[in-house]
Amino acid sequence: MGNSLKLTALEPETLVSLLKRCGGKHFTPELLQKDIDSGAPVNSDGTVNFLEYIAWIIMEMNDADESE
Repeated sequence: MGNSLKLTALEPETLVSLLKRCGGKHFTPELLQKDIDSGAPVNSDGTVNFLEYIAWIIMEMNDADESE
């Protein structure tokens, strides 16, 4: 299992690649960094927990909907 992904600790480049392959064709490293700068959760080692990041995106979308 040498090529397995650990969804709780993805390198930012790996997360961008994964999201692009899942249909996020406009997702970029710059967009991820913007999200991180805006408060998206990051592990202490600089990796990103996929599930926590997606949950953060959903919360941000819900907050944006409520403010309209």
